[in-house]
Formats: sequence, structure tokens, C-alpha cells
Amino acid sequence: MNAPFVSDLPSSDMAERLRAEAAIEPDPVSTEPVKKETQIIAIYGKGGIGKSFTLANLSYMMAQQGKRVLLIGCDPKSDTTSLLFGGRSCPTIIETSSKKKLAGEQVKIGDVCFKRDGVFAMELGGPEVGRGCGGRGIIHGFELLEKLGFHEWGFDYVLLDFLGDVVCGGFGLPIARDMCQKVIVVGSNDLQSLYVANNVCSAVDYFRKLGGNVGVAGMVINKDDGTGEAQAFADSVGIPVLSAIPANEDIRRKSANYEIVGTPGGQWASLFEALAEQVAVAPPVRPNPLTHDALLNLFKGDAVGRGVVLEPATIEDMCAASIIEKKSLEVIYEGA
Repeated sequence: MNAPFVSDLPSSDMAERLRAEAAIEPDPVSTEPVKKETQIIAIYGKGGIGKSFTLANLSYMMAQQGKRVLLIGCDPKSDTTSLLFGGRSCPTIIETSSKKKLAGEQVKIGDVCFKRDGVFAMELGGPEVGRGCGGRGIIHGFELLEKLGFHEWGFDYVLLDFLGDVVCGGFGLPIARDMCQKVIVVGSNDLQSLYVANNVCSAVDYFRKLGGNVGVAGMVINKDDGTGEAQAFADSVGIPVLSAIPANEDIRRKSANYEIVGTPGGQWASLFEALAEQVAVAPPVRPNPLTHDALLNLFKGDAVGRGVVLEPATIEDMCAASIIEKKSLEVIYEGA
């Protein structure tokens, strides 16, 4: 027999029931150590701008500072971890998942995650050329990570290396679905990399309008030659410059030889120590993306061709001949 609803009880019984509920002591306050929240940071930039270089050295320095760091390559080129592992490529999640599925086996963490000097790293990978969508591959990769317990892992930082040339589908996943707390853009003093950085800022701004929480923590200027366009861009969109890595021959040569330069005590240690500190504390902010013309205005006129007038084409131009205008066969009714 079901117990009577409180409202069905006589007033005296109802009062007694309410007193009994009020007398129940709440659960004691937990005295367990507070579980620290993992900072998940997505790093975007134009292909070839130096995201993988920056992240390999940043993650290595963080690990030497005692942080637990997971680096995940989300670029179909699968080259994020190459520098970290001295030029060796590691099996990707997409490739490993396909092979294991054909063999009727389950993917284990040791099949896809590898470590060096305290840094844990993996590559999502992507489909072979012409055989699938890179963005969809990223989505599939994250679905597998969730099955492997991604949300239960105990890292201080998870760094996601994303190709920024396109911010759609799987490539925009962290921003669109609040999968990270903040975004960092990597750029240089050239129009194309700043165009990509501005696209990423536009994506963040768009999803903030829809109620999203992801913000841009700042910008890393790589191969900085001192001309100032990247700094001007950061000032214009309202984000800080977290670090400016100089265009230096020693850095270029060591990077080309798959050497980590962000090692404690090394020549470039202070650079990456400062970057690690900035990445940790920089708050996510909502950027103010530039219009295309405003982006062009960061550069000198002789570099971007300003002053050129857009002359509309005509149908004669398109056909390379004069066009005989045909009268309309439309019937026009009086009073219509």
C-alpha cells in the first residue's frame, strides 16, 4: 500500500512529519583534499606556424616543473608528438582503432598513449588522403578517448593541438562544445597566420554569443622578427601576448633536428618557463575579432595591395563577346 501524500495527512500529522524532516542532520562537510581541476587548453594556428614546436617544448618544461601534462595531437598530419619523441611517430588512435577492430580486440591506453620524461602524449590522427573527413576523424578520436576514461584521468594540463586553418566540424569541437576552458592562438608577423588567428577568435566570439564559456587566453608569437604585426593584432582583438619566440637560427636548427629547446638550464629555458606560467594563469577572455579590412590595415599598403578598385564584371566580359539583349516573352496584363 502506498504511503499517503503529505497534503493528504491531517494538519497535526503533517506538522509532525515536517518537524521530523527538519530534524534530519545534513551530511557532514567533506574533509577530503579538493580534487584539482584539469585545465584543458586548445591551441590553434595555421599549418606550419609552429604549434607543434611550441607545444612540445611547453609540455616538456611543464613536466620538468612537476606538472602532470597530457599532449594530444589533433592535426591530421599527426606530427604534434614528433618533436617530443625525437622524430619518431607514434601510432595514432584512428589507425590503431581500425586495426584492433578488424582483429576483434579492444584498444588499450598503452596502445595509443606514450610518455617521455614525464610528458604523456598521443595522436588522434586522421583518414588517408581522399578517404574521409579529417574533422570527423577527430570526433571519432574523442569518442574513443571517452571510452578510455578521458574524464577520469588525473592531469594538471591537457594540451590539444588543433589545425586552425578551418574551424568547422571536429576542428571546432573544443570551442563549440565547451570541451576546453580556454584557447591559445599561435601566429607570426604574416597575414595568413593572423587571418587564421582571427578566424579562431571569431569562432570563440560566435559561441560565446550562444552561451558558450570558452575564451581566448592569449597569443604566442612564433618566429618573431620584430615587425610588430602580430602584437598589433593581439592589441586590436583584446588578447594578451603570452610569449614571443624569436626568429633565431639556433631554435630553427634544433627544431629541424627534433631537439627540445625548452629544457631547464638551457639557453631558452627562461622563455618557456615564462610561457608555462602565463599559460597557467592567463584568464579566458572574449575577443573582438577584426573585419577583413581591419586585418589588412595591420600591414603596409604595398604589402597587401590596398588602393586597388573592385571593378564589377559584365556579362559581355564573361562571354568575351557582345551580347544581343533579347526581349522578354513575359505577358504583362493591364492593371497588374
